[in-house]
Amino acid sequence: MDLEHNQLPQGEEKSKAVQEMFDLIAPRYDFVNRIMTLRLDVRWRKKTVKALSLPPESIVMDLACGTGDFCIELEKSGMIPIGFDFSFGMLKASRSFSRFTQADVLQLPLRSNSIDGATCGFALRNLTELPAFFEEVARVLKPGGKIGFLDVAEPENRLLNWGHHLYFDRIVPKVGGFFSDKSAYSYLPKSFSYLPPYPEIIQMIEQAGFEHVQRKLLTPGSAQLISGEKV
Repeated sequence: MDLEHNQLPQGEEKSKAVQEMFDLIAPRYDFVNRIMTLRLDVRWRKKTVKALSLPPESIVMDLACGTGDFCIELEKSGMIPIGFDFSFGMLKASRSFSRFTQADVLQLPLRSNSIDGATCGFALRNLTELPAFFEEVARVLKPGGKIGFLDVAEPENRLLNWGHHLYFDRIVPKVGGFFSDKSAYSYLPKSFSYLPPYPEIIQMIEQAGFEHVQRKLLTPGSAQLISGEKV
């Protein structure tokens, strides 16, 4: 599917298109991410892992784990990560030594109440059913289990917001097209429209069985961290 020129896909069409896209861009995904975010993505993941506030040896599932960047940060913090992604291309490109499984994160192959924490990086907008995802995470986590979901955001400052859109709407597709696939990196900025406003996301997470749910904008306001604890 040409993700650059067609309207954003929905439902099963979206799931298939996103899977194919990530299989395609996997070999250079990490490299392009570092360039596009000026390595801020590394800092954002460190903050997310720290926000989990879990002790060493905690088992943490990284959902839609891609090439395993979050898994690497979790390993550095002494935790035991397990990654799940439905793109085999992304898993194949991983630099982490964690355990990976190709799976739909809406139907995890894990027992209920068995995992200490969960992370998800820049993938919420690519999922087809957010409420079902949060409910599945709640099913698998132990009571008191922690979540750290990292995704894109828009700066609240008007000037920063203008610069953000100029960069991600105009420059990112060109950079991505030069180093990887133009269609995919034209889609990624547009995919922000899939993401509900953060108050709605917080409400979904609370309804799924979490408390102390908070949202924090990360510098320079183009990323948001949503954290919480299973009741």
